This record gives sequence, structure tokens and C-alpha cells, in this order.
Amino acid sequence: MSSAQVQEAFLEEARALGFRSEAKGLFQAYATPGLRPDYYLPVGSSGILMEVERGKTTINDMHLLDLWKCHVCAEAHYLFLVVPQVLVQNPRREPARPYEYVAKRMSTFFVPGNYTDVRGASVLGY
Repeated sequence: MSSAQVQEAFLEEARALGFRSEAKGLFQAYATPGLRPDYYLPVGSSGILMEVERGKTTINDMHLLDLWKCHVCAEAHYLFLVVPQVLVQNPRREPARPYEYVAKRMSTFFVPGNYTDVRGASVLGY
């Protein structure tokens, strides 16, 4: 299924919680003002970016782009990253396990010496 289909599965709940789809204007002060997250929720003096990935999660390191977006976004310090637990793109190859890979890689940013402006990241598998 596509990432759009995954988003559709929980879009109603995300909106009920206050998430805005593809919030524009969060990166106006940067050289890349066109950046936007899949969803954004303002919380107090900060906020949460929620990104939904599928095929390019690890192949194109989209999970690292998502972390970078949260790192440079002055309005968000928290990241919800929704990734597949198992991904089959070629039935003749071994299925990929993006969730395990992403969770392991993200954990390295939360040990002393590797901190970013991201105060917390939750990797959610579907």
C-alpha cells in the first residue's frame, strides 16, 4: 500500500487530535522554505512533526531527512515517524525491515555527544 493509504487509515484521528496536514510556512526563515511535514501539531511553545514513510524510508534515508526537518524547525522539537514493520518491494528478494533499522538508527541521536534540537522521536510501525 502507498504512504497515502497508510495516512488515510489514521487521518481522521490525527485531525481530531489537532494535526494539520502538510503545514506550510514552518520553514519560511530557511533557505529551503518549501519544506513541509506530512502533519504538524502545535503543542505549547513547541510542536510535533509527524512523517509517514513507506518505500523510501531506508532506501533514500527519508527517516534522516525527517529528523533533519524536525531539527531545523523552530516550531517543533518532537517527531512521530510512521514506518513499515516489513516492506516487500520485490517479491524475489528478502523483505526489508525498516522499523527495526530506523529505530536503531534514531536511537543514536539520543545519546550524549550526538544530541540535536529534537527532544524526542517516536518510531511507530505499521
